Amino acid sequence: MTATDRSTELITVAAQAAADKLAHDIIAYDVSDVLSITDAFLLASAPNDRQVKSIVDEIEERLNQQLGAKPVRREGDRDARWILLDYVDIVVHVQHSEERVFYALERLWKDCPEIELPEEAKATRGKAEAHARQQADEAGEAM
Repeated sequence: MTATDRSTELITVAAQAAADKLAHDIIAYDVSDVLSITDAFLLASAPNDRQVKSIVDEIEERLNQQLGAKPVRREGDRDARWILLDYVDIVVHVQHSEERVFYALERLWKDCPEIELPEEAKATRGKAEAHARQQADEAGEAM
């Protein structure tokens, strides 16, 4: 079984929205063979809580405007460290960079096939690591 065309369409729009809001390390997995509750996961991260919330808001708005999709559940808003949007067909995880490293969802789903994403979304790979290096360099210069 593979992700449906609808799931792929939702993932593509969500990934583009995340990329437009400067999310880091956007990746999507087709989990339809291992989970019966959803077809695909989209993972993205950001270096601060405000950006996590901004990314999630943009994803939710675009999916609603472009595809008429609304999440059945939205969790994690209070702390904005890991916000989950459940669209039944797909689940979107936007995490603070620290949570992304700690929970390492990619490690759990690495055996699942990746879903092709727009170029802007693929270009975000490695941005979290680059951002962390830049922050460390700036902290070192401030000393």
